[in-house]
Amino acid sequence: MKTKRKLPLFAMIFVLAGTMFSLTTGLSADEVTTKAVPTWETAGDSGDTAWMITAAVLVLFMTIPGLSLFYGGLVRSKNYLSILVQCFAITCLMSFLWIAYGYGWSAEGGGKYFGDFSNRVFLNGYSSANMSGPADTIPESVWIVFQMTFAIITPALMVGAFAERMKFSAVLIFSAIWFTLSYIPIWHMAWGGGLFHGGESGNWLMGEGQSVLDLAGGTVVHINAGIAGLVACIMVGKRKGFPGAQMKPHAAGLTVVGASMLWVGWFGFNAGSAFTAGTDAGNAMLVTQIATAMAALAWMVCEWTKSGGKPTAVGLATGAVAGLVAITPASGNVGPVGAILIGIASAVICFWCSTTLKQKMGYDDSLDVFGVHCIGGIVGCVLTGVCCYEWIGGSGGAMDEQTPLMGTQVWIQLKSALFTLAWSAIAAFVALKIAGAITKGIRSSDESQEQGLDLTDHGESGYSS
Repeated sequence: MKTKRKLPLFAMIFVLAGTMFSLTTGLSADEVTTKAVPTWETAGDSGDTAWMITAAVLVLFMTIPGLSLFYGGLVRSKNYLSILVQCFAITCLMSFLWIAYGYGWSAEGGGKYFGDFSNRVFLNGYSSANMSGPADTIPESVWIVFQMTFAIITPALMVGAFAERMKFSAVLIFSAIWFTLSYIPIWHMAWGGGLFHGGESGNWLMGEGQSVLDLAGGTVVHINAGIAGLVACIMVGKRKGFPGAQMKPHAAGLTVVGASMLWVGWFGFNAGSAFTAGTDAGNAMLVTQIATAMAALAWMVCEWTKSGGKPTAVGLATGAVAGLVAITPASGNVGPVGAILIGIASAVICFWCSTTLKQKMGYDDSLDVFGVHCIGGIVGCVLTGVCCYEWIGGSGGAMDEQTPLMGTQVWIQLKSALFTLAWSAIAAFVALKIAGAITKGIRSSDESQEQGLDLTDHGESGYSS
C-alpha cells in the first residue's frame, strides 16, 4: 500500500522533470533566459502610466478597506462583518462583470445610451501592446483596471442605504443587475460620448456643442448610486425597531479611519481622472484637498451650532466625505475659490438632508447614502456650472463667442443630474424586483436582524466573544 501511494507522486515528478528537460534541451543559457522572460512592447508615456497605476490602486483602496471600515464603524457590532463581506464580495463581482461586458458596453461607439454590445466582450481583441486613455498615452490594461475600480466602488456605496437588513444573496443580485441597467449606460452617456454630449448636431437632451462637465463621476458614481440607494432603502423597508431602538455607530473610530482612507484614496479618484501626470492632475488634487477640508469644518460648525449640539467624530468624517463627493465632478474645471464654495455648500446642504429632511420624510437610509452621495453629487454637479468660469478661477464652460453663458452651463449640469436621477431610480426598482423574485424577498427576517447578519448570513462574528 505504501508503494502504491508513492508511485503517482513519483510519476508526476518524473513527467515534470522530463518536460522541463525537453523545453531546455539544445538551448544556450542566454536562449533559456530569453524564453523564460517574455518581452513586452513599451510605448506611451511612462510618467502617465506610472501615475495611472498609482491612481487605480488608490481608488481600489477607497473600497477595500476605506469604504468597508467607514460603513462598518457606523453599523451595530452584530452587523459589522456583514458590511465588510458585502463590500469585499461586490469588489470581486464587479471585477468579473467589468471584464465580461462592462468595459466594452460602456465604451465609446454604439448609440446615445449604450456602447457597442459586441465590443470587448471578455476583453476580446485585448493585447498588452494596446494603448488607451484620452490621449493614448497609457496601456489599455491600466485603463481597464482604473475604470474597473470606479465600477467597483459605485454599487458598494449603495450598501450603506440598506445596511443591516438586506439578504446577502439579494445584495449581490441587485448589484449585478443595477450595474448592467444603470451604471454602464450612465457611464456611456457621461464619458463615452453618449446622451450627455450634444456633439455637432445636438440631441433631444443636449443642444449643439453642449456637454456636461463631470471629471470623475458626480453623475456616474454619486448621483447614480445615491438615488438607487434611496429606492432600495424604501423598498426593503425600515430596520426592525427603527427609529425607536438604539442604532448608534458601534465604533466611531473605525469610521474616522475609513474616512481618512477615503480622503487619501480620493486623490486617485479625482486627480487620476485627469489621465496624465500634469497640471490638470495637480489642480484636481489641490481643489479636492481644499473642498474636503472646508466641508469637514462646515459640517462641524453645523453640529456645533445646532441646539445643544456637539462636534462629533462621525460628523467630521461625514462632512469630509460630503466635500469629496461634491468636488468630484468639479475637480477638472474649478479653482481654489470655487472649491471653497463647493465644500461649504455641500456640507450645509448635505447636513440638512441627512438630519432634518430624513426625519421629516421618515425613510431609513441607514448610513445617509442619499443625503451625502446623491445630494452631494447634485450640489457638486450644479455648482460646477457656476464655479467653472475664469472670473472665479475656473477653466471655462459654455460660451457664446467670447461671452460666458453661466446659466446655460448650469442648465446642462442640471439636466444631466435630473436624467441620472430618473434613469437610476427606475433601474434600481427593476433590479430590486428581479432580485426579490429570485431570492424570495430581499429583506432579512426579523429574527436575522435581531441576531445580526454576521451570524445569520455568514456564520461568523466580527468580534470574538
